[in-house]
Amino acid sequence: MDLSSLLSSLPLPQPVTPAQPITALLSSLSTLIGSCTDNTFLSVVAKVEQIFTAEDCERKLPAADDSEQGAELEYLSLSRALIGRCALPLAADDVSFVAEAEYEVIRPRVTAVSHVFVALLRILGKRREEGGSVSERGVAEDERGGVSERILLTVAPDICVFAVTHFQVAPWSSSSSRSDAEKVMRALLEVGPWTDSAHLLTGDKKHKGGAKGILGGFLELLQPQLNKESMFRSDAVKLLFSWALLQVTRPDLSQHLPRLLPPSLLLTDHYRPENCILGVRCLHHIVLHTACADLRQMNRAEVMYEAVFRLLYNGQPQITQCVLSCLMDLLPVLEKPPSSPSSSPSTSRHDAVLRLVLAQMEAEHKLALRRVYAAALPPLVDRCGIAVCRHMKRLERVVLGYLEVSDPPDETSRIQTLLCLNKILQNAWPRVDQRRALQFLRAVLRLLVDVSSDSNLKDSVKQEVFVQSAASIRLLDACSNGTLKCLLLQVNSEHCSPEILQLLHSAATTQTPT
Repeated sequence: MDLSSLLSSLPLPQPVTPAQPITALLSSLSTLIGSCTDNTFLSVVAKVEQIFTAEDCERKLPAADDSEQGAELEYLSLSRALIGRCALPLAADDVSFVAEAEYEVIRPRVTAVSHVFVALLRILGKRREEGGSVSERGVAEDERGGVSERILLTVAPDICVFAVTHFQVAPWSSSSSRSDAEKVMRALLEVGPWTDSAHLLTGDKKHKGGAKGILGGFLELLQPQLNKESMFRSDAVKLLFSWALLQVTRPDLSQHLPRLLPPSLLLTDHYRPENCILGVRCLHHIVLHTACADLRQMNRAEVMYEAVFRLLYNGQPQITQCVLSCLMDLLPVLEKPPSSPSSSPSTSRHDAVLRLVLAQMEAEHKLALRRVYAAALPPLVDRCGIAVCRHMKRLERVVLGYLEVSDPPDETSRIQTLLCLNKILQNAWPRVDQRRALQFLRAVLRLLVDVSSDSNLKDSVKQEVFVQSAASIRLLDACSNGTLKCLLLQVNSEHCSPEILQLLHSAATTQTPT
């Protein structure tokens, strides 16, 4: 079907002729798409797709060096009219959910609109190639800019939001709609000057005339919904926001920090665990990819610390794991480690975190949380250095308690506790007197007996326990000035298994560097 027949079959709101440039038809098409009924929408969009795939359509596009004004706005109007008919319904509040029937209406529309965008992007891509690259056109023409390239940069944020929304594995998408949305994203990257989605967002600032990023436009589209009242009524908004943020790295993230930080804090403050975890992940990404000076400016780092620190009281393993990981990278932004001579013990946040973690560990009985705490404790103790002496009594109780309780099938918490014990002995050895050394030694020996007699444990797990236990015994002997060697050498085959006996004699005869 030629362009003339297609146009005559559409009930356009104003007279149009095939001889007109395609940009002259866009306003009429936008009005038609926005006003057509739900029953006729799919057929109208199918014909719009045929218009953009017609053989004579490409000739009706403005040339790459055309100076026609307003072409970008016409294409933007058409894109937004199509996307608007695929808008996801909002829940009544942040507790309610959208009915499945409402999503079923959206999915076929997404497929139809995706086909239109792919056809449109391919035409813009051809025109952009005909216009040549910036280096080929020269500076004068680069300043003037080709129409097709300007159109692409104008519609890219809206099309990107559409594609990212619908290629997510979410209640509103199906395998078919996700596949079509992914095709739109691939087409956008293929026809533009971008290499991947991260490059699409941030652009290229290494040299003049590099590819422009769309992150600013992308966030402007989301901004009206990135508030406490609207953000949690649509799951798509938080997915769009996190998708963009987690791809932006240093140094591009700093300039957008005022718009990226508040929504991340809102996510951490939500009652749903999945939103809370997503918020902490966003904050952690900001910490890793923002200069420390920018984080300290306007007390941003302090606000982030307060928001994340209070989540240590939540008692959920996944959240706690994310929080502890984030805090380990955020604390150096706020202060020097407590072991540093210039640190202030009275205001140390490292001490506050370690104190709370130890308090939580003492009372925790859930194995999943015990594993999380045990894995986080060795690097935290190592960071605090000699300053862990301020927490020695509680550390002793925690280590002895965690070494006593079995954690099958991998003994994760007990192995991590052995690592923690070794860090304590390396950093706080002046506070490990004879009494403490004997207490720790008894706990390690009981652990060795438990592990060696457990037939359900893998050999690799037993080997790891033996290696870390041997290291602990050597360090304990060094802390007691070698007095434990005499006790270890007195152990014989009547007291333990041959493998434990070999380990003890090896630890007693091996010199530990001081």
